Amino acid sequence: MRLALLCCALIFCTEISVAQTVKRVEKIQQDSTRATLNEVVVTGEYQQQSLKNSVYRTRIIDSERIRLRAATNIQQVLNTELGFRFSNDMTLGTSDVQLMGMSGRNVKILLDGVPMIDRNDSRESLNQIDINTIERIEIVEGPLSVSYGSDALAGVINIITKGPGKENWNLNARVQEETAGSEYKPFGDQGVHLQHLGGGWQQNRWSVMAGLSHQDFTGFNLAPATATAEEVASVINRWKPKEQWLANTRIGYRSAKANVWYRADYVNEVIDSKGALNPNTYKSINQKYVTDRWTHQVQGDFRLQDNLNLNGMVAYSNLKRATQTSIHDFTDGSDVTSTGQAEQDVSKFNTVTARTTLVYKLSPGLSFQPGMEFNRDAADGARIKGSPVINDYSLFLSSEWKAIDWLMLRPGLRFTKNSVYDAPPVIPSLNVKIKLNPLYDFRIGYASGFRAPALRELYYDFIDASHTIIGNENLKAEQSNSFNASLTRSNDDNAAVRTRIVLTGFYNYFRNRIDYGLSAEDPTVTTLINIDRFKTTGGTMEGTAIWKDFQASLGFSMIGTYNKYAADADAYGESPQFVWSPEVNTNLTYTFPKWDATVNFSGKFTGTRRIYVLATAGAVEQAQLTKTGSFTLADLMFTKKIFNGLNLNAGVKNLFDVTSLSNTGTDTGAAHSTGAGPVPYQYGRSYVVGLNFNISK
Repeated sequence: MRLALLCCALIFCTEISVAQTVKRVEKIQQDSTRATLNEVVVTGEYQQQSLKNSVYRTRIIDSERIRLRAATNIQQVLNTELGFRFSNDMTLGTSDVQLMGMSGRNVKILLDGVPMIDRNDSRESLNQIDINTIERIEIVEGPLSVSYGSDALAGVINIITKGPGKENWNLNARVQEETAGSEYKPFGDQGVHLQHLGGGWQQNRWSVMAGLSHQDFTGFNLAPATATAEEVASVINRWKPKEQWLANTRIGYRSAKANVWYRADYVNEVIDSKGALNPNTYKSINQKYVTDRWTHQVQGDFRLQDNLNLNGMVAYSNLKRATQTSIHDFTDGSDVTSTGQAEQDVSKFNTVTARTTLVYKLSPGLSFQPGMEFNRDAADGARIKGSPVINDYSLFLSSEWKAIDWLMLRPGLRFTKNSVYDAPPVIPSLNVKIKLNPLYDFRIGYASGFRAPALRELYYDFIDASHTIIGNENLKAEQSNSFNASLTRSNDDNAAVRTRIVLTGFYNYFRNRIDYGLSAEDPTVTTLINIDRFKTTGGTMEGTAIWKDFQASLGFSMIGTYNKYAADADAYGESPQFVWSPEVNTNLTYTFPKWDATVNFSGKFTGTRRIYVLATAGAVEQAQLTKTGSFTLADLMFTKKIFNGLNLNAGVKNLFDVTSLSNTGTDTGAAHSTGAGPVPYQYGRSYVVGLNFNISK
């Protein structure tokens, strides 16, 4: 009934008209059941490469799969992928990603190969990318430090945006309405409301693209304006309102020997945090967290000779995050700017990145890729110590050698000089691909990874009424040794049933891992420290099958973690050990050709997550094994073509109505930790209906 009301509201409130005299050419993307298993990848490659021939084990999520999910942000796409887990900061209204047991600070987020910057440890940038502009998402697990430098310890998530197609022009629009749990008002102050408009034009060698998206999440389970602090604290699963405006443009020039383009992305995000009523003064403290993010990039590919190609990129990213605090007086409705400590604050971060690589093909079986990279990170603000700048200079060299028909080797080295920390003198890697036979490929790799201390960890201080977190200028760079292997079986695309089965295993050992800890000088102060003895290991099994109009995938993973306190646990009667968490996921898609309709089910079970933490029992500190409960996320979506160029999406997200997870210990891995008890994770089952419009010529 709720879905029917949503559908009626959307159809009657949305008008999309196209003049009948315009000749329409439908460019709806092919549904996933007609997709090939031979996708192409670019992350870490010398040039665009088929997934089967890539020396790296790479996962791809294409735009069609994103469209079938009716996703409004990248988190909704990745939350049913193996190895991914998200956590939410209910104080700040942000979320963070974990990959293969590692936190977001160890995951490198790239936008068309350009590193995204974040204000703190959480990867807020992942959900500040317009999902309507994404062509595909490429995920490489394990360090890519030789190719991409710092931060890529756990892996790389490369967001590839859409480029110009073959048409002369195109116009696309999207409008989607979604409940937040059981809360919804059509185009109003409850639920999730998304609007998007984009288009492109190309003539001869020039192309222009632009897009604008607006997303308004009005919050969930918000406390009444007159709620007291006790009433606010009594419900943990409250979600702050968040409004985003996302704009982008791309201008490109392409010829037989050159492809050059400029892209700009802008995000304005406002998170609204209403404080509780003080019954003594009839006042409340209200805050807004305002983010403005600009990303500019110029990239070019040049074919200098038949066997010589040059790639270059220059990018500038600017992030400004403001905290605006006011005191609301309920007696007269007035608002006064607060003068409390850190209640009016602007933190600014900017990054300049320049990168160039040269690919020289000496022979059909031997290629070399030398490269140079420069990164400059700077920050400024009341919470920043001074106006620090970090410069990073790198040279790297790799080669791809097809020694014999069935053996491919890719060794690599990276040399880095940093203005603040002592970088490892050399970062090595070696990847090997063995073609066992036409059906089976075996990959094995080793990489030494490193992550430089970020500006936020060195110089950023977070102080408010309940937190004192101080940066540490003496941090060392994190380093790791990582080993991975995979076995892939894939049959021919001409087979009646096309299949791919992948078995993987990995082991990572980390040194000088950066984490939060208590200051030795003042135990009431939290700071960042280097710790040792952190390891992750595990494996996955994934299978995909395509038969006529049906596509199915099934995956299983087991991830183990071992940290410093696991070793210390032996003194308290526990055995040093890895602690394990399983995952099972599936994606099912069926197309009804007669009705131009598709049904998609995507789900993942995540098992209990265990980790050792240092806890205080009375006056004694001891290692304690904490547990966060298991849960299952699942979405069921239906897509139907209404007429040429117009599609309807409808369905249910979070089918099993997950809201909070059980938790037996304090989360010490974040600036805003939570005590034992339920941890907010989702806002419950939601109902979705949307329209997608696309015409081109």
